[in-house]
Amino acid sequence: MDLESAVRSFITQLGLERGLSDNTARSYRTDLANLSAFASGRDANQVGDLNLELLRDWLWQASQDGLAKSTLARRSAAARSFTEWAHRTGLVETDAAARLRAPKSDSHLPRVLTREQVDTILDSLIALAATGDPVALRNVAIIELLYASALRVSELVGLDLDRIDLDRHTVRVTGKGSKERVVPFGVPAANALSRYLDDGRPALAVRATPAVFLGARGDRMGTRTVYQIVASLLIDIAGSGPSGPHTFRHTAATHLLDGGADLRAVQELLGHASLGTTQIYTHVSAERLKESYRSAHPRA
Repeated sequence: MDLESAVRSFITQLGLERGLSDNTARSYRTDLANLSAFASGRDANQVGDLNLELLRDWLWQASQDGLAKSTLARRSAAARSFTEWAHRTGLVETDAAARLRAPKSDSHLPRVLTREQVDTILDSLIALAATGDPVALRNVAIIELLYASALRVSELVGLDLDRIDLDRHTVRVTGKGSKERVVPFGVPAANALSRYLDDGRPALAVRATPAVFLGARGDRMGTRTVYQIVASLLIDIAGSGPSGPHTFRHTAATHLLDGGADLRAVQELLGHASLGTTQIYTHVSAERLKESYRSAHPRA
């Protein structure tokens, strides 16, 4: 089978077998399309033309292009999954990527805002929403919910109206692997959501849609729009690291641990399959404690 056709079949089967999120499937599709193009440049157009040397050259070229170690690791994982599937389904006799390895990802602590910085951002949004502008009302609700419930941006934009329970202060979201979980939120988020749903959303809804958060044209908001909103809010906020919606997820998790929350409770809130993934926030919390100690203790 030619490589491009095999990749398409693999992506289709992957979604059926594993129930991967749209983002993960999109990443696999992009990585394997890149591999197909690279292999084609080496006159390797069939699945059976793939071998370990070619795959290593592909990763090496990506590293020379300046791709991050995390991206290389993801590409390596995509290639291994693909060749394992091709071998398992009988398309090839050997698994070409069985011994393929990529550099370990750099360990970077996520960006976390202080409570004062979160308050500053929300105060500015609330002031704008006081005018009754529907977009401002929506933006307050978005940031309040991101911070209150530590949602992924894909979970946020995927919310439908019947998934929010304002009486119980909970939201039902579909996370990675199509796994559902119920996440709580507090009174400020409930108030922001109520006002948006009562006064903001009706002004944005030009057509019938179950989506909670709507864009300027009345359609379900996309992740890119949320990224743009958050980036504009963080541009003048001190701190290094990415300026996307995940900043509020990282911040919520860290603030919960700072406040004494149990690590497994935070794991459940975040929807992490592994406790090890959640443990990064214990390192963040420890680093923040060390920084406070260094700046406050006279003999630090």
